[in-house]
This record gives sequence, C-alpha cells and structure tokens, in this order.
Amino acid sequence: MAKNYLAFDLGASSGRAILGTLNDGKLSLRELHRFENVPVKIGAHLYWDTPGIFNELKNGLRAYARLDAGPLSGVGIDTWGVDFGLLDHNDELIGNPIHYRDDQTDGMMEKVFERISRREIYRTTGIAFMRINTLYQLAGMKERGSVSLANASTLLFMPDLLAWMLTGKKGTEYTIASTSQLLDVEGLAVSAPILKALGIPESLFSPIVQPGTLRGPLLQSIAEETLVGDVPVYAVAGHDTASAVVAVPAEGSRHAYLSSGTWSLMGIENDAPVVSDDSLEWNFTNEGGAFGKYRILRNIMGLWIIQECRREWSRQGEKVSFDALTQQAAEALPFKALINPDDDRFFAPGDMPGKVREYCRETGQSVPETRGEIVRCVLESLALRYRWCMERLERLSGQSLDRLHIVGGGIQNRLLCQLSASAIGRPVIAGPIEATAIGNILMQAAADGELSGLAEIRETVRRSFAPETYHPNDKPAWDAAYERFLEIGG
Repeated sequence: MAKNYLAFDLGASSGRAILGTLNDGKLSLRELHRFENVPVKIGAHLYWDTPGIFNELKNGLRAYARLDAGPLSGVGIDTWGVDFGLLDHNDELIGNPIHYRDDQTDGMMEKVFERISRREIYRTTGIAFMRINTLYQLAGMKERGSVSLANASTLLFMPDLLAWMLTGKKGTEYTIASTSQLLDVEGLAVSAPILKALGIPESLFSPIVQPGTLRGPLLQSIAEETLVGDVPVYAVAGHDTASAVVAVPAEGSRHAYLSSGTWSLMGIENDAPVVSDDSLEWNFTNEGGAFGKYRILRNIMGLWIIQECRREWSRQGEKVSFDALTQQAAEALPFKALINPDDDRFFAPGDMPGKVREYCRETGQSVPETRGEIVRCVLESLALRYRWCMERLERLSGQSLDRLHIVGGGIQNRLLCQLSASAIGRPVIAGPIEATAIGNILMQAAADGELSGLAEIRETVRRSFAPETYHPNDKPAWDAAYERFLEIGG
C-alpha cells in the first residue's frame, strides 16, 4: 500500500513542502507548496521571519489536505544549520531568530579564543571554524548583553523550533546540533567546558535525539486548522546537508559526496570522527550524520558567488538567467583567471563581480571583464577547489576515492558537473536534484518501519531516480590550472 510523507525542506532563500509517495519500493515526489524565505532587517540586526515560516508550514499541510490523498503518514523538517530560537520560562518565543549572516559575530572568534583555545574547541567538538557557528552567535549576544539571551530558558535549533511549534514537544536533533560547534564530538551532549567559557548555562539545551525519533503528533489545534488530522512529526536528519547525504545513491565507501547549492559541502562518511592536526589545519568538520555516521566535510562557498553576481547585474539593469550565464561561461576562454572561492571577501553580499575582478587583479592575473568570463572563472575555481578538497579527504581517510557523487540543485549546472569531473580526474555521478527532500522523506519511512536502514534507503534512491555520469577530460590542462590555483592561494 502506498504511503505518503511530507518533507518541509527549508533553505536560506526559499522553502518547499514536498510530498513523497513510497509505493512498491519506489519513491515519487510532488511539490505541493513553495514560498520565499526572506530575512528582515530591523534596527541593527538581520532576522528570520519565523512566524511567517511557521504560517507557510501550515499552508503546506493545507495543500496536502486539499489533495484528498488519504492519511498522511509523517512530517519531517530540515533546515540550514547553526541558527536557533530562544524560549522563555513560559515556553514563549523571545523575538525572531537572528540570521547567520548578521554582523553580531564580527570579531567573536578571536574573543572566544581568549577564553578557550582554538585547538581545544576543535578537539572537543570536531567542528570547523566558521564565524557563523552558533558558538560565535552566542558569544556575540553575550558580548552585547542581549536581553533575549538573559531571559531564555530553552534554545532550539531551527528544525527543532519549528517542530516544537507543530507539536509542543521540545528536543535537540543530533545532526543540526552538531553544526553549532557546541556539541561534544561523540554527539551525546553539549560540551560543558565550552559553555562554561562562554558563560552559557547547560540547562538551555534539551536532550539530544537521533534522526528517526518520533517528535509527537501535530497539536490538535493545528490538525484541525489544516484539516490533515492526527499526523506524526518525526525528527529526521534536521540539517539539510545531513538529509541530502542520506539520499546519496552510493554503494561501498570509496566515494566522496558533494551537496551542491548556495554552499558546496564536500566530504565522506565515516564511522568515527577525525580530529587530527591535519583536519584542524585544513578546517574540515565532523558533523553528525544519520545511522551513527560522521560527515567529515569541508564547507566551500559554492554557487553563492554566482548568485550574488547575478543579483548585482540585475541591480544594474542587466537581467539574465542562470542558464544564459552558464552558456556565456561555456563560450568563454578557459582558465583566463582563477580565484579561491573561500576567500573572506566572497562571504558577504555586495558587488560580487567587482570582488572577483579585485581578487584577480591582486594576484597578478588577467582580469575577467565579461559576464561569461567572470562566471567561467568562478566555476573553474570551484571545480579546482573540489580537487583540493578531495585530495585532503583521501589523506584524512587513508583510502583512495574513485568517484564523486554530486546531489542537490547545483547539478542543474551541467557545465559545473563536467568541469568538476575534469578537475578531480574521476567520474562525477550527478543526482538526485531533490536529495535533501528525499533524505527527509526516506528517514521518515525508516522511522515508520517501512525501510530497514541506510542501505535500503539508498537502494530505494537508486531504484527511483536515474543519475547522470560525467567523465574527466583534458588532464594536462587541468593539472596546469591546478598548479596555478595553488599558487594564487587556492
């Protein structure tokens, strides 16, 4: 009998309600509802519109009820990492959660290192250093004497916060908590020494629950308001990348994965964390995964740079689609210039084409001028950064990796997929596009007893969605480009 599960997949710019129907061992998807997720600047800070997001979740439930497709077997929520909401002692939301790109974290890493060393933080948590991490957000709130933080009794990460709004049940899901740089690397609890150094009480945090845990049923008021009835809400792999990795259609272990979108997150799965001097130096992270796995990965800036270039060109009145930009890049001269996509200047929005040109000028390269040249520069640089990352993943894991699985919306850029295969010198297997929603849905199915574990989940993905394979070419040119890439700071 077919079973229906609803995934709420929330990204930094939009959210979707995706219906997954599992029938005779195959999964089909249908988008029921889509909405923008636009942050709001109020006063000094950038906030998420959390009440608006919650209202859109209810709209997604209403969209399912209108289908008249029978009982809904589950709901799961995944979101971006690190951000959180605060509840007071009456379990009332204290304001709106602050956006990770807010400037409250400026200078906070250095202030935290005065209290607890960088090495100790890494050895304790296994998490790479990014100024957006929850650790530095809390340090920023503490530094400015945040009244919200002072009055808080509970901290809930974004998928936990939204699940609480739906069910009234509080909990801290493992994979999303692991992004915070507050969780002990073993994943059992928040780190008391780190919280003590920050002056943050441990009591803010609910017990850790694993993906596949039942949160509880929808609140009766929501079940009646949306007309979906009594539906279980599951803690899936709440971090969107963790859900995407669940849906990587891989067999065996000699592969790397890349979740491609605004961010590129590239890594391997492992049964234990790697917190060596090398992994610290290269800033690799050990985030939590489903079924007891660790996601040893590197955050790479990703298609954010091109998204921001397009936004700048649009502001200048040059409206152009992503497909048109990719075509212009395909026609541009290869390897005219390269950048390090992870250079700090590319993190913040604002005149991204100018920043690309500035980097090239500073490193003594030919400066790309046309849109096609700039996009080609970014795409080739991303592909070379993937090679840098893959080489280090092999050294950290002690084994050779013979292929790269790319999932997520970025695989729609077929030029980037081909460039990536050529840069790393190994096949790229691209697909599925909707990996995050698929991982969310199939994790619900596993919690519901329909699937037995990770192997059966991935077999279901392979059975349901056909990938596309890209093979490397032009090795001498890419080897030479990689040497240049390293020379200019890649």
